[in-house]
Amino acid sequence: MTKIKTAFVTGGSGFVGRDLIRILKENNISVRALARSDKSIDVVKSLGAIPIQGDLDSLDAMVDGMQDCDVIFHAAAFVDDWGRYDEIYKINVTGTENVLEAAKRAKVPRFIHLSTEAVYVGGQKLQNADETLPLPNKTLGMYPRSKALAEKIVVANNGPDLQTVVVRPRFIWGVDDTSLLPKVLELVRNGDFMWINNGKYLTSTCNIKNLSHALVLAAQKGLGGECYFITDGEPIELRKFFIDWLGTQGVDPGTKSIPYWFARVLGYVVDSIWTLIPIKKRPPITTATVLIMGEEVTLNVSKAAKELGYKPVVTRQEGLQAMRNALK
Repeated sequence: MTKIKTAFVTGGSGFVGRDLIRILKENNISVRALARSDKSIDVVKSLGAIPIQGDLDSLDAMVDGMQDCDVIFHAAAFVDDWGRYDEIYKINVTGTENVLEAAKRAKVPRFIHLSTEAVYVGGQKLQNADETLPLPNKTLGMYPRSKALAEKIVVANNGPDLQTVVVRPRFIWGVDDTSLLPKVLELVRNGDFMWINNGKYLTSTCNIKNLSHALVLAAQKGLGGECYFITDGEPIELRKFFIDWLGTQGVDPGTKSIPYWFARVLGYVVDSIWTLIPIKKRPPITTATVLIMGEEVTLNVSKAAKELGYKPVVTRQEGLQAMRNALK
């Protein structure tokens, strides 16, 4: 088991990064966090981390900040489902290459990369999928494609001097979510939310506390060059989870639904229009979104259980109750 005394975190002011810093500090681990703005600096400071001013292009700043670190947690990413691909690529792919290069220069021995099950979008169906499933030749969607490229780069850089480990959660949720939850709440409140096939299919989920726990385990026990799916355990019907999840905020998602086949057609049409015409407004639906959220996506975490000793530290019911409590 790798002993962690000092960790370097990218994306420390984001949803995952904030919780990860909290967990690391609770385990008496010194944390340095890359922070590109005054606001980000204040956030990571408030969590007990030492801010390293710079962004994913600040190679020298990262090298200096990584000195004597035992592990790097690379959680920074462009996580939106639409935008200019060159901007997404710069952050998710080139940014990852930069963090890897800084790690090598600083001689950090461990690199934990936060990826996603979305790297499989456009490939085989993910139904009780495990890590033996090959990535598709071409991942669909700007965000999934960039994350797949970044993941391949991370795995390719594994070696005796830098062990790289990839962690793939599905549907991150929980208290202090400033990522996915606000977007879904906006859709519901604007009357734009619709189920696909009434949401009557299974999904895996990953509470933020379970993810942070898994990231620490990956740093301690993960095998170099390996990838690990992480979830809350048994899958749940997506409709039930969404009703419970949004219900913690006092919001009802309603009953509007469209058939899966129509969602696929609509996603294709919208993708084509938004590609041909430089429309700045976010598209109402994309093919990648349909494939990520419109059909069963369930993951098998046996590998993480066996090699990392992973098991959820928070149940869904505990996670939902924590969200309710956070509003009191």
